[in-house]
Amino acid sequence: MSIISGEELLGLVEDMIDREAQTQMCGLELTLKKVERFTSGGGLAFHNNERVLPQTEVMDFDSDGWINLSPGCYLVTFNEIVSIPRDAAAIGRARSSLLRCAASLETALWDPGYRGRSQSLLVVYNPAGLKLKKEARLMQLVFLRLEKDAEKEYSGRYQGENI
Repeated sequence: MSIISGEELLGLVEDMIDREAQTQMCGLELTLKKVERFTSGGGLAFHNNERVLPQTEVMDFDSDGWINLSPGCYLVTFNEIVSIPRDAAAIGRARSSLLRCAASLETALWDPGYRGRSQSLLVVYNPAGLKLKKEARLMQLVFLRLEKDAEKEYSGRYQGENI
Protein backbone atom coordinates (compact mmCIF):
# COMPACT_ATOMS: atom_id res chain seq x y z
CA MET A 1 0.00 0.00 0.00
CA SER A 2 1.24 3.52 -0.78
CA ILE A 3 -0.12 7.07 -0.45
CA ILE A 4 -1.57 8.69 -3.58
CA SER A 5 -0.27 12.25 -3.95
CA GLY A 6 0.24 15.06 -6.43
CA GLU A 7 -1.84 15.58 -9.56
CA GLU A 8 -3.38 12.11 -9.27
CA LEU A 9 -5.32 13.28 -6.18
CA LEU A 10 -7.22 15.93 -8.10
CA GLY A 11 -9.32 13.47 -10.10
CA LEU A 12 -10.63 11.82 -6.93
CA VAL A 13 -12.59 14.77 -5.49
CA GLU A 14 -15.18 17.03 -7.17
CA ASP A 15 -16.73 20.33 -6.06
CA MET A 16 -13.67 21.60 -4.20
CA ILE A 17 -14.00 25.22 -3.08
CA ASP A 18 -10.30 26.06 -3.60
CA ARG A 19 -8.22 23.23 -5.05
CA GLU A 20 -4.92 24.91 -4.21
CA ALA A 21 -5.78 25.63 -0.57
CA GLN A 22 -7.34 22.18 -0.04
CA THR A 23 -4.48 20.17 -1.58
CA GLN A 24 -1.96 19.09 1.03
CA MET A 25 1.23 17.03 0.80
CA CYS A 26 -0.49 13.73 1.57
CA GLY A 27 -4.16 14.31 0.85
CA LEU A 28 -7.07 16.63 0.22
CA GLU A 29 -9.05 18.63 2.76
CA LEU A 30 -12.82 18.33 2.95
CA THR A 31 -14.97 21.32 3.91
CA LEU A 32 -18.13 21.84 5.93
CA LYS A 33 -21.44 21.97 4.06
CA LYS A 34 -24.02 21.10 6.73
CA VAL A 35 -24.34 20.34 10.46
CA GLU A 36 -27.12 18.20 11.93
CA ARG A 37 -28.01 17.40 15.55
CA PHE A 38 -29.24 13.95 16.55
CA THR A 39 -32.87 13.80 17.66
CA SER A 40 -33.29 10.05 18.23
CA GLY A 41 -31.27 6.94 18.94
CA GLY A 42 -30.03 4.45 16.38
CA GLY A 43 -29.58 0.69 16.32
CA LEU A 44 -27.23 -1.82 14.73
CA ALA A 45 -27.49 -5.58 14.33
CA PHE A 46 -25.49 -8.20 12.47
CA HIS A 47 -27.72 -7.82 9.39
CA ASN A 48 -28.00 -4.38 7.82
CA ASN A 49 -31.72 -4.83 7.17
CA GLU A 50 -32.20 -4.42 10.95
CA ARG A 51 -30.12 -1.21 11.09
CA VAL A 52 -31.95 1.89 12.35
CA LEU A 53 -30.24 5.21 11.68
CA PRO A 54 -31.02 8.02 14.13
CA GLN A 55 -33.16 10.95 13.07
CA THR A 56 -31.38 14.27 12.67
CA GLU A 57 -32.31 17.93 12.39
CA VAL A 58 -30.41 20.43 10.22
CA MET A 59 -28.91 23.34 12.16
CA ASP A 60 -28.81 26.81 10.65
CA PHE A 61 -25.74 28.97 10.11
CA ASP A 62 -26.18 32.61 11.14
CA SER A 63 -26.29 35.45 8.60
CA ASP A 64 -22.48 35.65 8.64
CA GLY A 65 -22.12 31.91 7.97
CA TRP A 66 -21.19 30.82 11.50
CA ILE A 67 -22.69 28.15 13.72
CA ASN A 68 -22.15 27.78 17.49
CA LEU A 69 -21.99 24.21 18.75
CA SER A 70 -22.33 23.18 22.37
CA PRO A 71 -20.42 20.14 23.65
CA GLY A 72 -21.86 17.00 22.09
CA CYS A 73 -22.07 14.95 18.89
CA TYR A 74 -23.11 16.20 15.46
CA LEU A 75 -23.42 14.76 11.96
CA VAL A 76 -21.47 16.84 9.44
CA THR A 77 -21.77 16.67 5.67
CA PHE A 78 -18.89 17.74 3.45
CA ASN A 79 -19.10 19.86 0.29
CA GLU A 80 -16.89 17.67 -1.84
CA ILE A 81 -17.91 14.55 -3.76
CA VAL A 82 -15.35 11.76 -3.30
CA SER A 83 -14.84 9.00 -5.89
CA ILE A 84 -12.62 6.13 -4.78
CA PRO A 85 -11.14 4.05 -7.64
CA ARG A 86 -11.08 0.26 -7.56
CA ASP A 87 -7.38 0.23 -6.67
CA ALA A 88 -7.59 2.62 -3.71
CA ALA A 89 -9.14 3.31 -0.31
CA ALA A 90 -9.12 6.46 1.83
CA ILE A 91 -8.81 7.33 5.50
CA GLY A 92 -10.00 10.64 6.99
CA ARG A 93 -8.16 12.46 9.75
CA ALA A 94 -9.24 15.60 11.59
CA ARG A 95 -7.18 18.70 10.90
CA SER A 96 -4.88 19.47 13.82
CA SER A 97 -6.54 22.90 14.25
CA LEU A 98 -9.84 21.15 14.97
CA LEU A 99 -8.14 18.98 17.59
CA ARG A 100 -6.57 22.07 19.18
CA CYS A 101 -10.11 23.45 19.57
CA ALA A 102 -10.94 20.31 21.62
CA ALA A 103 -13.08 18.71 18.91
CA SER A 104 -12.56 15.67 16.71
CA LEU A 105 -14.02 13.82 13.75
CA GLU A 106 -14.89 10.15 13.85
CA THR A 107 -14.64 8.59 10.41
CA ALA A 108 -14.87 5.23 8.71
CA LEU A 109 -12.88 3.78 5.83
CA TRP A 110 -13.74 4.99 2.33
CA ASP A 111 -13.96 1.73 0.37
CA PRO A 112 -12.88 1.07 -3.23
CA GLY A 113 -15.72 2.06 -5.56
CA TYR A 114 -17.46 4.44 -3.12
CA ARG A 115 -18.79 7.68 -4.60
CA GLY A 116 -20.65 10.30 -2.60
CA ARG A 117 -20.72 13.45 -0.53
CA SER A 118 -19.56 11.92 2.73
CA GLN A 119 -20.57 12.49 6.33
CA SER A 120 -18.65 12.15 9.58
CA LEU A 121 -19.32 12.41 13.29
CA LEU A 122 -18.12 15.68 14.82
CA VAL A 123 -17.55 15.46 18.57
CA VAL A 124 -17.17 18.74 20.47
CA TYR A 125 -15.35 18.09 23.75
CA ASN A 126 -14.58 21.71 24.63
CA PRO A 127 -16.87 22.72 27.54
CA ALA A 128 -17.04 26.23 26.03
CA GLY A 129 -18.21 24.81 22.68
CA LEU A 130 -16.99 25.32 19.13
CA LYS A 131 -17.75 27.96 16.53
CA LEU A 132 -17.51 26.86 12.88
CA LYS A 133 -17.90 28.82 9.68
CA LYS A 134 -19.60 27.27 6.66
CA GLU A 135 -16.95 25.80 4.31
CA ALA A 136 -14.42 25.45 7.15
CA ARG A 137 -11.70 22.93 6.30
CA LEU A 138 -12.29 20.13 8.82
CA MET A 139 -10.63 16.96 7.62
CA GLN A 140 -7.78 15.68 5.50
CA LEU A 141 -8.59 12.66 3.37
CA VAL A 142 -5.57 10.43 2.70
CA PHE A 143 -5.84 8.12 -0.32
CA LEU A 144 -4.07 4.78 -0.23
CA ARG A 145 -3.11 2.85 -3.37
CA LEU A 146 -3.86 -0.86 -2.96
CA GLU A 147 -1.39 -3.46 -4.23
CA LYS A 148 -4.05 -4.67 -6.69
CA ASP A 149 -7.63 -3.84 -7.65
CA ALA A 150 -10.22 -4.71 -5.03
CA GLU A 151 -12.09 -7.93 -5.82
CA LYS A 152 -15.38 -6.09 -5.40
CA GLU A 153 -16.41 -2.45 -5.11
CA TYR A 154 -18.55 -0.78 -2.48
CA SER A 155 -22.26 -1.18 -3.22
CA GLY A 156 -23.85 -0.43 0.16
CA ARG A 157 -26.54 1.95 1.34
CA TYR A 158 -24.29 5.01 1.25
CA GLN A 159 -23.28 4.70 -2.41
CA GLY A 160 -24.14 8.02 -4.09
CA GLU A 161 -25.13 9.65 -0.79
CA ASN A 162 -25.90 13.36 -0.67
CA ILE A 163 -25.29 13.92 -4.38
